[in-house]
Amino acid sequence: MSGFEPENRVRPLTPREENAKSNVVIAYVFMLLGIFTGIFWLIGAIWAMVKVNEARGTLFEDHYANIISTFWWGIFLSVIGVILAFFFIGYILLFGVWVWSIFRMVKGIARATSNQSYRVMFNPF
Repeated sequence: MSGFEPENRVRPLTPREENAKSNVVIAYVFMLLGIFTGIFWLIGAIWAMVKVNEARGTLFEDHYANIISTFWWGIFLSVIGVILAFFFIGYILLFGVWVWSIFRMVKGIARATSNQSYRVMFNPF
């Protein structure tokens, strides 16, 4: 080895971080199921809101913020979409919220299962 290769060793997660990871994956799965069933969307958001304090200061804390903000923005934009459904633009908005929510949930679950935070921290050094 020349010494210029990046170090790929990853530190093991603490039990607290493992618990936070498990809970965030459960919330993501509920939210994904909620895209199709509705009630699980609410269950996933409530799960994340209840468990967020257990994840404070861990690598997975921002995943909870992602779930909660996706829930509230999804509700807000869906209500606007339903109101605007009398015009065609409401259906476009509802479809956009649906796609946006799926993207955020899939990205979140992929990053959580890879032991990464939701938001990429840029560090050039």
